[in-house]
Amino acid sequence: MSAAPLKQTAPPLPGSIRIVVADDHPVVRFGVKNMLMSEPGFEVVGEAEDGDDAITQTLELEPDILLLDLQMPRLPGLEAMRAIMSRSPRVKIILLTSTISTQQVIEALQIGARGIVLKDSVAGDLASSLRAVLSGDYWIGGERVVNLLKALHELMQQAAAVPERKTYGLTPRELEVVQCIVEGCSNKDIAKQFGISEETVKRHLSNIFDKTGVSTRLELALFAIAHKLVSPDGE
Repeated sequence: MSAAPLKQTAPPLPGSIRIVVADDHPVVRFGVKNMLMSEPGFEVVGEAEDGDDAITQTLELEPDILLLDLQMPRLPGLEAMRAIMSRSPRVKIILLTSTISTQQVIEALQIGARGIVLKDSVAGDLASSLRAVLSGDYWIGGERVVNLLKALHELMQQAAAVPERKTYGLTPRELEVVQCIVEGCSNKDIAKQFGISEETVKRHLSNIFDKTGVSTRLELALFAIAHKLVSPDGE
């Protein structure tokens, strides 16, 4: 069930910055909203729990900023961002993520992201990233970036110097699920560990099977170990 837009109890303040928060974890949405409530001039006008809903909320509410989780059910953050930027290029998008590769940062910026904020530093970086983006700059690597072309050039040099581990197109969350499978976890265990539904776990596994070309959990575990997607001891 998609999250409905937040009901406004009063008209928006003149000049307030309208924000939509899109993340599949209710705790993250709650925490981000609380942080924004403590900052003058910011107003959360809507929230979404999956990629499709993020598109709908953004197109309907036309916020100034969309805070978008990179790993979203139904439609990943980068794909949702592509759809939004093609239809509503005015909105400024800041990606929220637990982990992101250099290649994903480059791709996100090329699609149109204005910032990337890691969830473990969101408490310290969120307000600064919003102000940087609102002023026309970017927020990358925990700091304000004025020259995007220079930043992209440096990121591409980093990507070339340190080849990314081959992941067969698996997202960070899918790799976490693979690790759980290697450790012998059930769908129920995985759902409890990540705070998601068992149906979402099944969708992750279906995507993982498609990307790796395996058809059973045992084959997946053997494939993961053989191709060094994870380590058997979870390190």
